[in-house]
Amino acid sequence: MDITSAATATASTAPSTASLSTGSHAPAPLSLALVVASDREGRFAPVITDWFRSRLAEREDFTVTVVDLAEIDLPTSLSHNPSPAVRAELAKVTPVLEAADAFVVVTPEYNHSFPAALKNLIDRHYAEWQAKPVGFVSYGGISGGLRAVEQLRQVFAEVHAVTVRDSVSFHSAWGLFDEEGRHKDPASAEAAAKVLLDQLGWWGRALKDAKAVRPYGA
Repeated sequence: MDITSAATATASTAPSTASLSTGSHAPAPLSLALVVASDREGRFAPVITDWFRSRLAEREDFTVTVVDLAEIDLPTSLSHNPSPAVRAELAKVTPVLEAADAFVVVTPEYNHSFPAALKNLIDRHYAEWQAKPVGFVSYGGISGGLRAVEQLRQVFAEVHAVTVRDSVSFHSAWGLFDEEGRHKDPASAEAAAKVLLDQLGWWGRALKDAKAVRPYGA
């Protein structure tokens, strides 16, 4: 199970409400869960994920925990009374989702949609997604994974998450990176990542502040 954190991050860290007050102190970083959706053999996801993590490493407004679905063994059959084995797998990821203030999903496009492993993760949780922002980094062929993202917007709306407008998409992604995983012409992608993270940070802070005053649904 690849749930790894940046040097300043832990899965259970949650900024205190005191850090949200105005004054000379900068607000505490938002806890970001970076969900890697692909569990396919030979996947390109690690290249995209590593690139995006390099963008996050330059920011001080997020701490990051990576949730790699290729390392989680969850059956597709849902149950209100999961087996001990399933509970053990959920224990690896549910606390991370619960502690997160925001999410970014790294997803490919499979047959005009998104991976089954991601739908399985979404469907096994509910409150963990509520009133939190979700951003997308997608990749694929000519569409750059955008059809998967548009479907995901509908799914996340159903669990009361807020998807941010702008995303990062890699069209014909396999030709954009060199053998070392470096983007050959990164300026446009880096600009898109900044816009995505700026929006995600605004929504993450706004929703966190609002929930501190009134819990969602109250």
